[in-house]
Amino acid sequence: MKTTHGAALAIVLITLAGCGGKQPLKPLANQKLPAIPRGAAVAPTPAQLLKPSIQARPKRDVELLTQSDKRQDDEFDLPPGAEPR
Repeated sequence: MKTTHGAALAIVLITLAGCGGKQPLKPLANQKLPAIPRGAAVAPTPAQLLKPSIQARPKRDVELLTQSDKRQDDEFDLPPGAEPR
């Protein structure tokens, strides 16, 4: 009985811990932003640093199958124990 109450309390506390406020991220008072990338004129903002690049999140293609071809017969695709023709 006590373990079920403890488990329920733990679930409630974990759920409440995830309900923090959503505010824009800022560096701490004594912390600097990362160095300016080579070739860049100005330092990127925190929002720019958090946005993934196109290489990190490529565009997904909905149409994966562009052509439908009939499969060729494979003489080596045999069930276990069968002999080839």
